[in-house]
Amino acid sequence: MGNGNLGSGDVTIKFIPQSIRGRLLLAAIAFTAVALLFATLSIGQVLDRFVTRGLNERLDTQIALLARTVRADGSIDRSMLGEIGPFTQHGRGWRWRIDAPGTSLTSREVLARDSLRPPPGARARRERNGPRSEQNADLYARVLTRQTSGGKITITVAAPRAFIDRARNAAVRPLLLSLTALGLFLLAATLLQLRIGLKPLARLKAALADVRAGRIERVPGGQPAELTDVVSELNGLLDENEAALARARGHVANLAHSLKTPLATLSLRLKQTGRDPDGELAELVAQIDRGIRHHLGRARAASPGAPGQPQVPLARAVGELADALGRIHADRGIAVTVDIAPDIAVKCDPQDLDEMLGNLLDNGWKWARSRIAISAVGHGSSVAVMIDDDGHGLSRDAIDKALVPGQRLDEQGDGHGFGLPIARELAELHGGGLELGTAPLGGLRATLTLPA
Repeated sequence: MGNGNLGSGDVTIKFIPQSIRGRLLLAAIAFTAVALLFATLSIGQVLDRFVTRGLNERLDTQIALLARTVRADGSIDRSMLGEIGPFTQHGRGWRWRIDAPGTSLTSREVLARDSLRPPPGARARRERNGPRSEQNADLYARVLTRQTSGGKITITVAAPRAFIDRARNAAVRPLLLSLTALGLFLLAATLLQLRIGLKPLARLKAALADVRAGRIERVPGGQPAELTDVVSELNGLLDENEAALARARGHVANLAHSLKTPLATLSLRLKQTGRDPDGELAELVAQIDRGIRHHLGRARAASPGAPGQPQVPLARAVGELADALGRIHADRGIAVTVDIAPDIAVKCDPQDLDEMLGNLLDNGWKWARSRIAISAVGHGSSVAVMIDDDGHGLSRDAIDKALVPGQRLDEQGDGHGFGLPIARELAELHGGGLELGTAPLGGLRATLTLPA
């Protein structure tokens, strides 16, 4: 629940959840609990007043019956008291008393008048024609004082205080059950509200994931009003990053093309007799050329903060390249079979994909005897493209050299290897790779792996 930094002496305790859902849920639970507590206390007071009022009415009715037995001179009509007596007798703890000049009458259970006091916090109303409330630890009483020609009379009717507690508890239990049910309902409503209210954030997250994966170019509009500005800023950031990426690619491409012609001229002059007898200068020129190609490919493949690479249908890209190379090498009469499902796509820059596949397919056409087979399979989050030919292939040593950075087998006169380092570098820049092996047709198999 807390993080402590003992070195600095600062201790930070985190009580607030980090998620918006958690914060809203915690706030809703806290506010609901406070509201239910306030409602319980308020309704409890209302119930107390309601129970007390009902008991007062009941006791006042008994006082009214007993008051009919008092004559105008303050004497008590015992015959009438006998008639109404059954209506004023209750269970244990219920009692009454009449104090008249010179005499006192009580119910079967004696009521001690001197033990009764007004309820705490309440002022005993000494109304001329109305009873007042008094109580002690065991009894709750209503008292009526009336002046007669013969003197003052006092009629007291009392009920056990446990009666009030039982009546209040009988009403509080269903109230608590109702408030508990209400609290659970409000909690469920809060969870549903959070689920509905935060759904646009989930959609926004999914849209950003689609942008990053290259399935869409921009975050769709039509968002709630609270997210409109956020979506606008995100799309603006994507536009700026794409423009910056385009400018960076353009600068690198311009630099590469501006150096290409001088390097080619320098390479040709170094091949002249006596210009580079040991070949060291030619190797340096080749290294410069490979460095330019490498960084040009990196600029095309990725840029920090750039939008996600698009998803390119693999079957269409391979089919277009195969048709073009078939026409270029029509004189060789190479038979080509393509076995790629139409729903397979790779996450890659289209130009980079064309360059990688073009180099590998061109190798196949150059060194195949009669057949080239192209296939692709998906492996979870990646796609493997296999390009097989029936040529003479490469030895294990030659394969190892071909995949070492800086090695160019075509410059060594070994046939295979044209563009292999560039294809491998581009594949790795996109999060994939390139492997060479023996094809089932007997020649070379080039396996290009790219993100699905």
